[in-house]
Amino acid sequence: MPVATPDQYAEMLDRAKSGGFAYPAINAASSQSINAVLQGLTEAGSDGIIQVTTGGADYFAGHTVKGRATGAIAMAKFVTEVAKNYPITVALHTDHCPQPALENFLLPLVAASEEEVKAGRNPIFQSHMWDGSAVPLAENIEIAKQLLPRMKNINAILEVEIGVVGGEEDGVKHEGTNDALYTTTGDVAQVVEALGLGDAGRWIAALTFGNVHGVYKPGNVKLKPELLGEIQEGIAAKFGTGPKPLDLVFHGGSGSTPEEIALAVSNGVVKMNIDTDTQYAFTRSVAGFMFQNYDGVLKIDGEVGNKKAYDPRAWGKVAETAMAARVVEATQQLGSAGKSLAA
Repeated sequence: MPVATPDQYAEMLDRAKSGGFAYPAINAASSQSINAVLQGLTEAGSDGIIQVTTGGADYFAGHTVKGRATGAIAMAKFVTEVAKNYPITVALHTDHCPQPALENFLLPLVAASEEEVKAGRNPIFQSHMWDGSAVPLAENIEIAKQLLPRMKNINAILEVEIGVVGGEEDGVKHEGTNDALYTTTGDVAQVVEALGLGDAGRWIAALTFGNVHGVYKPGNVKLKPELLGEIQEGIAAKFGTGPKPLDLVFHGGSGSTPEEIALAVSNGVVKMNIDTDTQYAFTRSVAGFMFQNYDGVLKIDGEVGNKKAYDPRAWGKVAETAMAARVVEATQQLGSAGKSLAA
């Protein structure tokens, strides 16, 4: 299937919200990781989201160049072409963009999509994340308020982070107090007052409930997914809406229990970001292949090795398949398996 149109992406999110499930949003930084995501989603019969960070875009452009806007556009064009061969639908999203990266990442991509839309085509990405978690809330809201009309004009969705996801992802690092890891209803109310609830443009919210980027031993991260339900109820009461007025995103979910994920989804999460777990699945399989085939991938003791083993396609296929299996697992945890638009 082709990459989702803006209307199809909106339908995906609406179906998730009404159906009580969420889509995996997997970070990609290479053609191999993209292929792995498409393979996994197909095996699961699930639609999903492929997303790229500033660091991933730098890498896709060529790690000695670091042309992140170029890398992101190249990645989107690659996905747009190869996704046609798969029977599922994927949306394209740019992940965490902190304030210092606005000028060389998010804004050039929005401008490129504006040109596409002027020419009668769809935006390059269906959604973009502005990560204002490192600036004061008022500044975070003001920048989101400036971005939202441009997103609406290209029929794209804005993702905002309200609160602080701990840990580090692609150089965006937070080491705040524990209180900063839990979004308050008051914080969200200020955002709703500034952005509306869809009339000025659609936006989705990454609220924080103790979630942390990376992976940690059990007990080190105190998730409170019930907080999402409390915030939904508070916003519904304050603004006189129906239940669960917010479309929510779950960041920093590595190591979460199935029960925690299920509770977050039941409280309005429609998108869950996945990066650490798929990275590990990919690299662990490569390590296993190298250990099992060391005399083939290395020219040891004067031998010539085995070209069929050290050919990058040999271990690359193993890595993609292992990462695809982790994608399947994510769709099962989130409930999107078997629910593709094409089903």
